[in-house]
Amino acid sequence: MRASSYFVVCCVLLNPGALGFAILPGNSLNHQEITEEAILSATLLACRDIAQSVGTVFTFPPGTLTAGAVAVACSSAESSKSFRRAIFGITARNVRVDLRHALNASFHFDDEMFLGGRRIIATGLTSVKASNREGNFETAREILGEILHPLQDFYSHSNWVELGNRSPHPSLLRADADLGSMAAESRPTCRNCVGEDCSDNILEDILREGVLTSGYFAIVPLVSTKPPGKCSHGGGPDQTSTLEPRGGINKDTASASHGHLHRAAARLATAATAQLLADVAQAAGETDFLRMMGVFSGSSKALVFVVDTTESMSDDLPAVKAATETLVTTQEGTPDEPSVYILVPFGDPGFGPLMRTTDSKAFMTRLNALTARGGGDSPEMSLSALKLALTAAPSDSEIFLFTDASAKDTNLKGPVIALMERTQTVVNFMLTGTSEENSGPPSRGSSAEALLYRQLAQASGGLAIEVTKSELTEAISIITASSADSLVTLLQASRSPGRDETFSFPVDESVRSLTVCITGGSMSFTISNPSGESQSSTVQNGPLGVFRSVGNLKALKLKTQVGEWTVELVSSNPYTLKVTGQSDVDFLFDFVEMSEGPFAGLDVLGSRPRAGASGTLLLSLTAPQAALTEVLLVEPRGGGAVLARFSAVPAGAFGVRVKGRGGAPGGTFQRQAPGVLRSSNITVRSESENIIVPGTPFLVRFTVTTGDVGGNFSIQVTDDRGFVTDSPARLELVAGGEANGTVTLSVPRNTPSGSDVTLTIQAEAPGGADANYVVERYSVVNTVTDFQPPSCTLVLREGSCGGNCSQAGDWAVVVDVADASGVGRLALLQGNGTLSSAVVGLGAGGQNASRVTYRASCCSPEAELLAVDGVGNVGSCPYSARGPDPAAQSPGAALTPSCLGLGLALVLALALVWPAGV
Repeated sequence: MRASSYFVVCCVLLNPGALGFAILPGNSLNHQEITEEAILSATLLACRDIAQSVGTVFTFPPGTLTAGAVAVACSSAESSKSFRRAIFGITARNVRVDLRHALNASFHFDDEMFLGGRRIIATGLTSVKASNREGNFETAREILGEILHPLQDFYSHSNWVELGNRSPHPSLLRADADLGSMAAESRPTCRNCVGEDCSDNILEDILREGVLTSGYFAIVPLVSTKPPGKCSHGGGPDQTSTLEPRGGINKDTASASHGHLHRAAARLATAATAQLLADVAQAAGETDFLRMMGVFSGSSKALVFVVDTTESMSDDLPAVKAATETLVTTQEGTPDEPSVYILVPFGDPGFGPLMRTTDSKAFMTRLNALTARGGGDSPEMSLSALKLALTAAPSDSEIFLFTDASAKDTNLKGPVIALMERTQTVVNFMLTGTSEENSGPPSRGSSAEALLYRQLAQASGGLAIEVTKSELTEAISIITASSADSLVTLLQASRSPGRDETFSFPVDESVRSLTVCITGGSMSFTISNPSGESQSSTVQNGPLGVFRSVGNLKALKLKTQVGEWTVELVSSNPYTLKVTGQSDVDFLFDFVEMSEGPFAGLDVLGSRPRAGASGTLLLSLTAPQAALTEVLLVEPRGGGAVLARFSAVPAGAFGVRVKGRGGAPGGTFQRQAPGVLRSSNITVRSESENIIVPGTPFLVRFTVTTGDVGGNFSIQVTDDRGFVTDSPARLELVAGGEANGTVTLSVPRNTPSGSDVTLTIQAEAPGGADANYVVERYSVVNTVTDFQPPSCTLVLREGSCGGNCSQAGDWAVVVDVADASGVGRLALLQGNGTLSSAVVGLGAGGQNASRVTYRASCCSPEAELLAVDGVGNVGSCPYSARGPDPAAQSPGAALTPSCLGLGLALVLALALVWPAGV
């Protein structure tokens, strides 16, 4: 595989941001570090709580926390990559606020916009909790990252630290809570700095009275203003800092206007982030919180099946069911057990509904209930079903699509490829013929019916496996056996048309279960190991390993040997070569857009990079002991984050390959992203809020920019919920120009909070030679008016404990838990007894109520009940078996919910994440 022209600059340093904690590592703490430290500690605490609930010993990892160390402590070492991906996604969303919302003061708590900033946090927090309830963890992560930015900026941009506070503001997470005294617009808050010294520029009366203020920020020279007497943000880009009173109060870096308080602000920002994460964890429960963070008890992989159920599949469905039953049974209870099961049936004209579950038995029941019926003409709605699966599956998933017919909805090829690229999902197609030719594989030659599936498989890094119906069972067993959580791609190549070629790939010491898969017809090949031993395609069991052939698939399970391997392929027909293994050394990547100037930072591209222009990859290795040495963008022909910059992104299709040191002492490695990416001369950008209120039209404005091609551009807008009601079909652009469009989504009022919508906007140049897209995900959240946590009313307490607990017997409490939004979740924060509950209808004040009974031994005399209402408000109520005689208790006395459990979690979180010596 020939490398395209490129050059590599690997760096970690970016310029400091103007509107938040610096991006620059060093003496200053930044948004990424603050967020990652809080996530690591919150995840560790959730794992500890789960271990304690089942009586398992939990050991905190020594030294500085890392994603790998936390995954191991959580007994989820296989989740290391998905955990890193989750952290990667959350921090990227955090950082991009400085670009997407640079001049929105509420996102940064600038200009004394305290109510606006709190609204963003509280509304987003409601959305995160609702998304978790619906299992939409990808959306929850995106919104979580976005709201953490203003939360952290509050401590850097306001005078909360200067007021002497050493704990987070108690009211930033609740929309109805009192924020305290805030400076009126007419009230002066600052004086001039003394030269460069701004340490004493906040007025004494503001500090004495505990009045909140923040700096004003504007970037337009000559016309930027601020109210008289107000503080400025400060720093070079801030034009208000030169106006009376001069200077600033931000604590973004150690060298900022109030840089002497930077560490204190960063410490509070970390504490506040940990507090918010603890609230999310309590609302969701530890298991779902860990799922949001990509940490699973088994594999992080999803098992995703998209299955044709038309009449011609009557011979295929039993094979799919039997092979899946074997696969699920074999994986259950092992580290390879999937984290989620997704099933999407399709036929003609229907597809769906989608089933997503964590219960393997429920998945098998639904799969076994599928029957082959209906259909007619050969094409089926396969791409509609695949598109639905792509929006529901976690990123980095592997999907298996089973069909014996061509696609009827070929118009969805573009949106499907866009989703595969954005989610980095691999799709394998199991093809058993067309309705006209259902006794044999559809494309042993050059069948047009299977060409689209081959193209999609190549684009995603998957395989198009073409077999007879009688061969399907064996083919399924081969392809699913190679799917593992730690699967890495060492080499992938495709040739269309085919030609004779020799491929080489290195195998490092971390690799195990080395496998070569080749798809194509009428070929021969020879594989050679580093010792010079060879095995040809005519030998099924030879010195290098075992060779299996079914349909157009040739799979070789090789005896792993470290060193350089070669595969010599001889074929004039199209073929695909894929070399995989299992290893802890892998990489995550995304193309990012760098921004310099007043709003320095980066934003993950939601579309294809610009062809021929400079490009930047943000990469992260999954093994902390490994280091990158080379990053390649290659043409397919037919530990900390690293930035790799390229002088020119190749035109057309290309892949991403990295080389480095690590995995074993003195070892080197090579890894390749399984999918094929594309560049484009078209740019598509969208702009909108990320939360939709049901019943209200939601507008998404987008811009299409073209290079040297003008004309009538085709616009294709699709979503996975059928909510798009209006969008342009075409936009007229001149060469080098841009045009704007608007998409309208109408979400029904009865759509549950926490539902999400994935929107794809594709622009195609005249003639179809070039296309680009943008993929956005939105959260549906009903307007919340209930901000109060559930209330607890003691109905009865039985027993009193004292003295020798083993002789004191049991004690119990009966409690009515009520809330206007209903009681969503009940759990124990403290106590080793048994908890039971039953809905009792309306409680005091007409609220929805549940009657809870807790019973425990006197050896566990303290208990704390956690109650979460239907919109995610969290409260807790403590009870004790010690104290007055039960007869003296006053049934019906209301107890005020406390945050004891949250506080205890926070204390430990802060002990883990606060920098020493601060």
